[in-house]
Amino acid sequence: MTKIDIISGFLGAGKTTLIKKLLAEAYQGEKLVLIENEFGEISIDGGFLKDSGVQVSEMSSGCICCSLVGDFNKALKEVHEKYQPDRILIEPSGVGKLSDVIVAVENTVKDVPDMKLNSFVTVADAGKVKVYMKNFGEFYNNQIESAGTVILSRTQKLSQEKLEAAAALLRQKNPTAAIITTPWDQIDGKTILAAVEKVSLADEMLEKMRAEHEADEHEHEHHHHHDHDDHDHDHCCHHHDDHDDDDDHEEHHHHDHHDHDHECCHHDHDHDHDHCCDHDHHHHHHADEVFTSWGEETVKPFTEPQLHQILTALDGGDYGQIVRAKGIVPAGDGKWLHFDYVPEEHEVRFGPADYTGRLCVIGAHLDEHKLHELFGL
Repeated sequence: MTKIDIISGFLGAGKTTLIKKLLAEAYQGEKLVLIENEFGEISIDGGFLKDSGVQVSEMSSGCICCSLVGDFNKALKEVHEKYQPDRILIEPSGVGKLSDVIVAVENTVKDVPDMKLNSFVTVADAGKVKVYMKNFGEFYNNQIESAGTVILSRTQKLSQEKLEAAAALLRQKNPTAAIITTPWDQIDGKTILAAVEKVSLADEMLEKMRAEHEADEHEHEHHHHHDHDDHDHDHCCHHHDDHDDDDDHEEHHHHDHHDHDHECCHHDHDHDHDHCCDHDHHHHHHADEVFTSWGEETVKPFTEPQLHQILTALDGGDYGQIVRAKGIVPAGDGKWLHFDYVPEEHEVRFGPADYTGRLCVIGAHLDEHKLHELFGL
């Protein structure tokens, strides 16, 4: 399968720097083709690509160039047929409409099963968001509105207040995109790629919950062969942390998606979760009880005491029946705090930077408005 990634942005936004970073830190071992057009900024020679461990089809010093003005559909198919790359990076004109490029790619791949539009991002200079929205209007806004991810460059030059203002302007134009606000020198290309490809905190937590559930189920089945007592059966239906408040843990085979942004709400349904709790006609839960997930991105900094206070408050029941919470948030001075929560127990620690501050809460009957206020967003 050939993945197609579109990297758009105004001239001078930093697309070349970003692509070099991704080549060096995220795409090693992939057979990759770069496509640029006559307005393209990219001038990456084959030597750099080779040093990065990226396989590149040798043409025009390691880059395959074609013009979007020509028959783009035909050119893209020819690149795919000739080189069969793992990934095609397209850098459209700095003054083009991202939505037009997305449509052009979609029209090309719709009848080619082995190609897919993987992502479309916009690189934006953080210090120029306000003035560009004002001066360039439709063209600039189209790049922001159409992006699956907005990658801010030069954020280290902005004050906290101006960074929050820039993020708020972008969020008005695009309520669902991931917005990468962390300075690029604090995060690696893999973190950026994970944001672009929508790896969410909800996915991580739900995967962990699945693994725990399967471990409990396996242990139950082991006991079940020896003893048909109901207490053994109950074992697989309780969270192994022994938190009675978490009785609904196993009901996450139904997920209600509240998709405020991509961050917290993309996860797969897993219909196997009710298996251990429903066989032998034991019904320990109701199918209509569901878990929902709430998540937000933020550039707001937090302190350790603040997070301890917030996470302790989650135990009170005022915000819903919460089974898990996770977050990575800025703490100021380039430091980052990570937190994990299960009922009656939480941990806050310093850790590596993420692409922006991210929060995620999973539970039943969540009061999203109150959660928003609790975190001060």
